[in-house]
Amino acid sequence: MTNISVDHLTGIKDLKQQDIELIFKTADSFKEVINRPIKKVPSLRDITIANIFFENSTRTRLSFELAEKRLSADVVNFSASGSSVKKGETLVDTVNNILSMKVDMVVMRHASPGAAEFLSKKVNARIINAGDGTHEHPTQALLDAYSIREKLGEVAGKKVVIVGDILHSRVALSNIYCLQKLGAEVMVCGPTTLIPKYIHELGVHVSHNLVEALEWCDVANMLRIQLERQDIKFFPSLREYSMLFGLNKEILNSLSKEIVVMHPGPINRGVEITSDVADSKQSIILQQVENGVAIRMAVIYLLAAKIER
Repeated sequence: MTNISVDHLTGIKDLKQQDIELIFKTADSFKEVINRPIKKVPSLRDITIANIFFENSTRTRLSFELAEKRLSADVVNFSASGSSVKKGETLVDTVNNILSMKVDMVVMRHASPGAAEFLSKKVNARIINAGDGTHEHPTQALLDAYSIREKLGEVAGKKVVIVGDILHSRVALSNIYCLQKLGAEVMVCGPTTLIPKYIHELGVHVSHNLVEALEWCDVANMLRIQLERQDIKFFPSLREYSMLFGLNKEILNSLSKEIVVMHPGPINRGVEITSDVADSKQSIILQQVENGVAIRMAVIYLLAAKIER
């Protein structure tokens, strides 16, 4: 398979296993590129990409921008906070105005679940979902699975536990879809109030005991508590959450085997993970960040090949 089967990347749910493997194979080539002294390739010299962020972002926006520039694309950055959206302009009007400036691809983050999917049906451009509310964050899941493959050789047969705020996390949902498509076994772990009721329908294991979950897994992906998405209190205090579900060096050292520790960032040090764990040799957090650029280069490159000239 040399072409990706989708026209847009709105969610992992739409991808086939072969698509994910093609993205990984393409990312392998780009990883070699970004480790060269000259880190640019002229692949997308005639493509213009707009990064449209209706929610705050540091790492994802920078990662996409760097990926686009490494591919020699022209890049336009749009932040909703200082835009006409504040004056009541609709999403479709905003994007169509940007597209009328001859933009080929849109990378969008939006607070509403399904916003990227909606936009893909309304505008004439390739859409990449950089996170839509509590729904999906496909490139994060791809870079997480790619990082596991890099560290452990393959994803199939591995046991991965996702710990923390599963209810509000788009990273958790995309990770579950991606890991299962690649043949991994998935468990979620957290307080009962932060585990969605429907989670069993996704074919994942559920645990409310951190040490039990860590003993089961090969890889632990520690999610932050998404306080900005919580309109009510889901647990008594951050201190209590940290005592029950925070990963520290003492717990890590007490396990009967060595596990890999991941975090999609930004890290709340001392809450879901302590500094000595985040900076330990078992952590692949910085590798995830590096792999994020290669994965996003691969996704952009493969979707750009489908732009009609």
